[in-house]
Formats: sequence, C-alpha cells, structure tokens
Amino acid sequence: MKFTAQQIAGILEGDVVGNPEVEVSKLAKIEEGKKGTLTFLANPKYKSYIYSTEASITIVDKAFEPENPITTTLIKVEDAYKAFSKLLEYYNQIKFNKSGIEEPCFISESVKQGDNIYIGAFSYLGDNVVIGNNVKIFPNSYIGDNVTIGDNTMIFSGAKIYAECLIGNGCVINSGAIIGADGFGFAPNEKGEYSKVPQTGNVILEDFVDIGAGTTIDRATLGSTVIRRGVKLDNQIQIAHNVEIGKNTVIAAQTGIAGSTKIGENCQIGGQVGIVGHITIGNNVKIQAQSGIGRNVKDNEVLQGSPALSYGDYNKSYVYFKNLPKIVKDLNEIQKTVNGNS
Repeated sequence: MKFTAQQIAGILEGDVVGNPEVEVSKLAKIEEGKKGTLTFLANPKYKSYIYSTEASITIVDKAFEPENPITTTLIKVEDAYKAFSKLLEYYNQIKFNKSGIEEPCFISESVKQGDNIYIGAFSYLGDNVVIGNNVKIFPNSYIGDNVTIGDNTMIFSGAKIYAECLIGNGCVINSGAIIGADGFGFAPNEKGEYSKVPQTGNVILEDFVDIGAGTTIDRATLGSTVIRRGVKLDNQIQIAHNVEIGKNTVIAAQTGIAGSTKIGENCQIGGQVGIVGHITIGNNVKIQAQSGIGRNVKDNEVLQGSPALSYGDYNKSYVYFKNLPKIVKDLNEIQKTVNGNS
C-alpha cells in the first residue's frame, strides 16, 4: 500500500516541505533509505544522513532547517520520534487489519463471536469460548474451552491459551506463548517418587498486557495467576503458578519467577533475573540483569547481584572483589613480614 507525503502529513498533523505527491510504501532507517521509503530524523547524531539519504520522505522536528541541499521531502512535526512511533502504530493497524474466518479451522458450535474478528487457518477454538470485537487470532493458534478474550486483542500464530483462562482488552500474545499450562506441582511419596498435584486454577491477563514470544505463564494450583493491567513481558519468560504481577511492570527476557511470588506496580526487571517463590516485591522496584532475588523487597529498592544487594552496596563491594587477588597478595606479604619479625 502506498501513501503520499500529503496523506502522511494529514495523519501526523504535520507540514510538507517538498513534493506533497511523492509516494512511499516501505519504512527504513535514515542511513539505509531508498527511493519509495519513509524515514525520520530525531537524534542529532544522525543529522548528516539527511543530506545523503535516498528516502523519499523524512519526518523531522519543526525546528529543523537544512544547512545543505537535500533531495528528500520533509514532513515537519512537533516531535519526530513520537510522530514516527504513531505512524508505526498506524502501519501495524493496516498490516494486521484482517477479518473473516479462514479454512480449515475448528470452531465449536458454542463459541460466541464478536464483530469484525479474524480467525486464521488451522486454529482451534474449544467449547464456550467467548471472543470480543476486533479480535485477531492468527493461524495455528489454540484456544481451550471456556476461554474469554476481550476486545481488540491480537493472538499471533502458534500461541496456546489453555482452558478457563481470561484475556483482557487490547492484549498482545506473541507466537509460541503458552498461557495456562500446568504449574510445576509435584509431591514426594513414601517411595521417593513424585505425584502430580492437580493444577485447577487459571491465568488472568488484565487489559493492555503484552506477552512476548515463547513466554509461559502457568495456571494456578487454586485461584488465579494474575498479570495486571499494562504489564509488558519480553520473550522467553517463565511465570510460575499463583504469581501476581502488578500493573505497568516490565520484565526482560529469560527471567524466571517461582510460584506464589507477588510483584508490585511499576517495577522494572532486567533479563535473566531469578526470583524465588513465596516472596513479595514492592512497587517501583528496579532489578538489574542476572540478579538473584531470594528475599522480600521493599518499595523503591534498586538491586543487583546474586544474591542481590542494593545497587550502591553492590558497586562498592565489586570494587573490592575485582581487586581481591591484589588484596590477598598484599595480605600474604604482610603475613610474611610479621612472621619474619617474630
């Protein structure tokens, strides 16, 4: 699909400087722009590229004035970065604007469907599933019995949502994500073997939750594993049974959270963090990558290391740790001197 500079300026409420009828059909980085592509300039570090880019259209701040000749048509806006982000969102809406039901797929007769939905080929929708308006379910997806999916949610190819789970409005579940698999519950018996503890709960995703590719969220043993409104989870994260994550918390890839841990609101958790079960992490907590959390954490703490220390204590300790060989050598020299004088 092609758009003119004038059409794009209308979407962004910007002004065209150059040819308003020039057309673009692709997006590009400014240093890689070619004819027919649209790009943007927000970081002054890339300013030199605007004089060499072959992109047909470039979005810039209103204050920008070229110092040398340019060939690209400009669209001037209040904030080039925000405008480009808005355009990406608009582009995705068009890109994923599918509707209808493809064949073959299985849809139970008891499924309740909203308006303007899309169900891709080879998908499975079980008994009593409820689908809201404008939901997009891409091919090869599995939706188990009694699942509810809110309005404007997108479920990408190969995602699996087990029975009884509740998905809110405006959620995004990426390919390979598994919502509602059994929690890791086993009890040892007198023979030293392990018997499975039935996992009878579900998973609840509140509104505007994003789930990355390959991320798994286990159903509760009893009750619900709950991911609150606005949470953003990266790829390949493991959330165990009965975990609760507070609203607007973000978690980076390869983090693992053990069962029944409660995480507060507005937390930022780096990649490859390990969090033990049955603890509470407060609001506004920041945890650096590869940290190990084995205790309750108060509001506003910043942690690093394994086991994790406060960020300031960790950095102070690391100064000594990296100099440990020299410190030990100096101590040995002192000991030799003391022993020689005794």
